[in-house]
Amino acid sequence: MIDAPVVRFKGTHNTDFISELRLRVNKYFLDNNLSKFGNINMQLKTAFMLGLYFIPFVILILGSVQSFGTMIALWSVMALGMCGIGLAVMHDANHGAYSKRRVVNNLLGYLLNVIGSYHITWKIQHNVLHHSSTNVHEYDEDLNNQILRFSPNQKHRSINKYQAYYAPFLYGLLSLYKTFSKDFEQISRFNRNNLLKSQGLTLKNAILQITVNKLLYLGATLLLPMLVMSLPWWQILIGFITMHLICGLILALVFQSAHVLDSTNFYKADENGSIDNCWAIHQLSTTANFAKKGKLFSWLIGGLNYQVEHHLFPNICHVHYTVISDIVKRTANDFNIQYNEYATFFDAIKSHFRMLHRLGKAT
Repeated sequence: MIDAPVVRFKGTHNTDFISELRLRVNKYFLDNNLSKFGNINMQLKTAFMLGLYFIPFVILILGSVQSFGTMIALWSVMALGMCGIGLAVMHDANHGAYSKRRVVNNLLGYLLNVIGSYHITWKIQHNVLHHSSTNVHEYDEDLNNQILRFSPNQKHRSINKYQAYYAPFLYGLLSLYKTFSKDFEQISRFNRNNLLKSQGLTLKNAILQITVNKLLYLGATLLLPMLVMSLPWWQILIGFITMHLICGLILALVFQSAHVLDSTNFYKADENGSIDNCWAIHQLSTTANFAKKGKLFSWLIGGLNYQVEHHLFPNICHVHYTVISDIVKRTANDFNIQYNEYATFFDAIKSHFRMLHRLGKAT
């Protein structure tokens, strides 16, 4: 990471676009007397996602499960619940978009800790570094990877040649990596780049919090089932790993299929950490939507198939993105700005792996 943690956008061209877009979006909420935060749909979704995770877990720890297959099925449902909590509940909360009440956002944002991660590293990686510096080499934390090459600006290594083939296996390990190692690695790196101060934390306190959270999570989610279930411990461990593998693969595909594509652009900042572009135009050029007609799919993944709208309006709850996307697309067309979108999730995934294959070639 470069000395300045966030890219500075100094471009002035097309700045009228974001002003007009904000006027149109604000007008939509005013004309319809709507709050930009969550509604009853969001509350019902929260209850559903929490149930999807905790109900199978309660069934497991009641000790009545005698079959390995049944146990794996329950862990797999929990994996979907993990994804739902992360994509459809925690994500909005940690953006401050779930509720106008900070205490509600903080409480629901803390759910990330309940499923094995740490909310502070997520906020810094996602809110601070990814959203402000999308697809910018050495700034966007989501591009930082020691094995996969996600940007043409990154150094090519021989291991990248076949990355389009082995990437799904690494994606599956994402959640396990986050649970056991990544949070510790990130918190140290973020401290070196003076990013902890804004969160009101010292490195010592952050490491203590992460350690305690991880121990509580592993004790409740892994050790407790081993103690109360009649199945062998190694079978329970397989179930736990299966849950994380499913969750990691889903999360990686949802997020990577919005930015690392053959239709999106990648950038390098100058020596001063600046990019000659308007921030809003940059977001449109580095982000894509997919499967906008898939209403159930969109509901399940927290509207994150509307990544363009999310990057332009991260403080608006995702339940409004369906309507907002029409406004954004129309405004982009009015200003002759490219609006990236794919008809289906599969189309976006294909584009992502085409890009991985292209980046895997020696340049």
